[in-house]
Amino acid sequence: MPRLLVFQHVAAEPLGTLDRLIRRRGHRIRFANFERQPDFEPNVDRYRGLVVLGGPMNVEDQAQRPHLRTELRAIERMLEQGKPVLGICLGAQLLAHVLGAPVRRHHEPEIGWYPLRTTDAGRTDPVLSPLGEIAPVFQWHRYSFDVPRDAVHLARTDGCEQQAFRYGENAYGFQFHLEMDQPLIERWLANPAYRQELAELGGLDPARADEAAIREHTRRHIAGMQAQADEVFNRFLDLIGRPQRRYTLPSREWV
Repeated sequence: MPRLLVFQHVAAEPLGTLDRLIRRRGHRIRFANFERQPDFEPNVDRYRGLVVLGGPMNVEDQAQRPHLRTELRAIERMLEQGKPVLGICLGAQLLAHVLGAPVRRHHEPEIGWYPLRTTDAGRTDPVLSPLGEIAPVFQWHRYSFDVPRDAVHLARTDGCEQQAFRYGENAYGFQFHLEMDQPLIERWLANPAYRQELAELGGLDPARADEAAIREHTRRHIAGMQAQADEVFNRFLDLIGRPQRRYTLPSREWV
């Protein structure tokens, strides 16, 4: 039975709808919750795949949050072993950083629902293609990544060119949150830290980032996104347990 390792950073950002898909397949999940166990050192050799979730911290916070260095080393090891890796939001930024791409504060945060446009490669990608040419997706990020060298650019929004990439055959970075459902979005909107972030970003387009607008767009788009997300995630999960190709990455110290 394939075993899957999941890196979680805060309780507010769980696997969401991806959890039931993983469990339905019978995969065994090992959660590394760095909010509860910041000193946890996972032995990634024991696992067949890795999912790295989002969180309010950033790649540049390694001095204050040493677990980020642990995660970077783990991601690097999984890539060297050719095992499937999925990074979501912060997870995608960590994956991009491992692959040598810059991660920086984005010129304008994206919070709420945005139309995602796939590239030519994204429309034919084995995992991301169920999103079609354009799909509404949920976003909540202040930072963004560059597409790493030798990776394939899969998707963009009007305000953020780098939204998704594939490295090799089975490592994916998604800036957006396909794992959301309506209760989880409501949980974020009720979270004091997330509410404070919304308040601080009052200059954003109120048609997107206002609480009422987010709820209205969620009612309109959540069912469609979930159907597409299930297909995307299932295709990623199909990669777990397949014969893996190995990649050679440059040795580096995470500082």
